[in-house]
Amino acid sequence: MEYINNATNETISSASGAVNKILCCECGVPIEPNASNMCVPCLRSHVDITENIPKQAVIFFCRNCERYLNPPNEWVQCSLESKELLSLCLKRLQGLRQVKLVDAGFVWTEPHSKRIKVKLTVHGEVMSDVVLQQVFVVEFTVNNQMCDDCHRTEAKDFWRCMVQVRQKAVNRKTLFYLEQMILKHKAHENTLGIKPNTGGLDFFYATDAHARKMVDFLQAVLPIKVTNSKKLISHDIHSNSYNYKYSYAIDIVPVSKGSLVCLSKRLKQQLGHIASICLVTKVANSIHLIDPQTAQMAEVHNMAFWKTPFEAICNPKQMVEFVVMDVEIIRESERKTFPGQGPVSQRHTLADVWVVKASELGINDNTIHIKSHLGNLLKPGDSVLGYDLREANINNADFEKLSAEIVPDVLLIKKSYDKTVRKQTRNWKLKHLNEDVAVDTDIENEYNEFLEDLEEDPELRQNVNIFKDKSKQIPVDTNDMDDPSVPRITLEEMLDDLVLEDEEMGDV
Repeated sequence: MEYINNATNETISSASGAVNKILCCECGVPIEPNASNMCVPCLRSHVDITENIPKQAVIFFCRNCERYLNPPNEWVQCSLESKELLSLCLKRLQGLRQVKLVDAGFVWTEPHSKRIKVKLTVHGEVMSDVVLQQVFVVEFTVNNQMCDDCHRTEAKDFWRCMVQVRQKAVNRKTLFYLEQMILKHKAHENTLGIKPNTGGLDFFYATDAHARKMVDFLQAVLPIKVTNSKKLISHDIHSNSYNYKYSYAIDIVPVSKGSLVCLSKRLKQQLGHIASICLVTKVANSIHLIDPQTAQMAEVHNMAFWKTPFEAICNPKQMVEFVVMDVEIIRESERKTFPGQGPVSQRHTLADVWVVKASELGINDNTIHIKSHLGNLLKPGDSVLGYDLREANINNADFEKLSAEIVPDVLLIKKSYDKTVRKQTRNWKLKHLNEDVAVDTDIENEYNEFLEDLEEDPELRQNVNIFKDKSKQIPVDTNDMDDPSVPRITLEEMLDDLVLEDEEMGDV
């Protein structure tokens, strides 16, 4: 301890220039003159400038989120021996305002000791303009206390906001694609819980900001319609504060990849005079359509769809298997074009195809002639899936307005492969939001169709994390492995799945 004399005392100097000394009034030790006329040890015994400052204090720490409590109810993120933690510790010392803080720093302690020591240097004025400097250590005890956010998370039944995702469609391919998009971009990190429901998923959140972030993500990846509502839970008339529960209802477009749709006359004109009956090739941030007879493409954006909505007139479950009898490619010079026509797909090739229904092969030789966009994939003898519009039961107002000459008899959708062999040779897998959900036969079949779409469409699987399945044993002698036309996913497109295994150490 030291004292600093700020008084302007005049000292009498001798001829040699030495300062005259006086005796301490307590112990009689010679000292330089000061306002208290006392030496440092005697002044220390009479005055303690840190008596109102506690030498021990308590701070609270949440082990789940690793945050410290900043009273009264704020939880802040601080690392050990950081300036944020030092500021938090100094705020806990009540009597620190009565002195002047000169220096503060941490004294090293074991990280697991639950103790934080801070060394302080303070100045205090005592006995008429005598400034005393003192150094002392304050020990903070770190107590564990769960914050409110972690309490709500651990409760699992508590939620303040809910996002309900629904799709009124027969096929669930769009929901499977949405699940993989959420996993890839980690959009579900702030959810308290995810509950599968009929026709979609329910996401629960603690704050409205996290729910809005999820809604913004859904609007960026899929064409949706959002309807929000709130319910009053409690109201404090004294502080004029309200407690609401918010709900967001998300409606996804009721079509999926492989669905056949019928466009209205107004929407057809807006899309470059595309045909009325189109095939959905992809549902992403917009609906991608193609005319199977001309390979003309079009995109229906979110706002355009909800202004003139349309539904699927045929779903992938209604596909019928056909056998290709002959294929004749149509040259570009033979294609019919018209002014104002939309873009034509370069990935597909138009061709005249003669097919026979697989169930009537050998019984009835009625060959059906159609134009198809799958000319680059089909050859005589292949199996192909398509819609037989002659026998389909379609209840749609726009479809009933079409003349019979415009409606084709059959539309081919995709080439068919042996599903059993493809499933056995599939050496990759996908992750899910909830692994414990029971899957019935219909959902499993639709999920396998979604996996086949990933194998057939390289653009679709760019937005999906595909992992190697090390537990899958691939048979060597398969007939389908020799066919180069079977779509497969290469090893370069697969990711290594992180698996944590505990291996028991044997005795050496």
